[in-house]
Amino acid sequence: MNDIRFHIFTPFAALLLLLSPDAQTAGVLPSATVEVREVDLAYPAEATVEAVRQATIAAQMSGRVVEARFDAGARFKAGDMLMRLDAREATQGLAGAQAQLANARAQVERTRNLFAQKFVSQAALDKAEADYKIAAASAGQAGVGSSYANIIAPFSGVVAQRHVEPGEMATAGKALLSIFDPQGLRVVADIPQARQGEVRQALRARIEFPETGKWLDGVRIEILPTADSLTHAVRVRVTLPSDAGLSGAIMPGMFVRAHFAIGKVKKLLMPAGAVLRRGELTGAYVIDDKGQPHLRQVRVGEAFGDGMLEVLAGLSTGEKVALDPVKAGFNAQH
Repeated sequence: MNDIRFHIFTPFAALLLLLSPDAQTAGVLPSATVEVREVDLAYPAEATVEAVRQATIAAQMSGRVVEARFDAGARFKAGDMLMRLDAREATQGLAGAQAQLANARAQVERTRNLFAQKFVSQAALDKAEADYKIAAASAGQAGVGSSYANIIAPFSGVVAQRHVEPGEMATAGKALLSIFDPQGLRVVADIPQARQGEVRQALRARIEFPETGKWLDGVRIEILPTADSLTHAVRVRVTLPSDAGLSGAIMPGMFVRAHFAIGKVKKLLMPAGAVLRRGELTGAYVIDDKGQPHLRQVRVGEAFGDGMLEVLAGLSTGEKVALDPVKAGFNAQH
């Protein structure tokens, strides 16, 4: 008689098999060894990303917005026309000033000829020349005012916000556009004045982006020479690499953490990818001598820029942890 065996599948077990078709034929699990390493002793500080070059462009004349060529998020180059205002009134004023200048130029020439023939006095010539200078200044001022109708980009960058729409009325001093240069970003953090001595001696700083897990090395650390009179905090600037903001993933206003290296210390580390989080439980699959994974609760500390986490409890030096906790969980159940 054939040996017939019956297997009872619960819905959860069936779901596990569907999610992991290779669960029954899993090979050797990729793993990493928990070990003690010398790492930077860092002082962390909450910080914000800001642009080194940023500007809010305001109108320098009154006029209706005729054209807005760039919206929020658009990139532009230095010298591009960002916006155009209705310049008909300014153009008419310029035409009138140029006409007065032409008349004053003709008048001063006639007066000079008459003065050479001694038909007019020196006072008449002086007045004609003064009138000409006044007309030239008025024409120049009108020309400058007319040029204010074209809003030109002072540097290459990105539009952060457009404050007006075509058809709206712009007045002198009204904000039109907010722009920034993504090739010049930095991080600003406020630290207690008691810690500024340690931070001042820090040779480097690493910037952590908590949402993405990304880390960047700071280019330069600068401590401002003043402290806030209310909080007694000192502002520190960390310059980011010039290409940090080109992808658009890093932008002004983002929350980050600045880690200032103030010394060296030895810590027990494990890969961050080996950590399994289930609600309030934090664990890792430890691989025994037979290659079998076993779930163990662990307690982890601060993160480091090379994708490692500090182990506070639950693991010992030399133990191996599975780098793929999900696959290790399937293997442990089979």
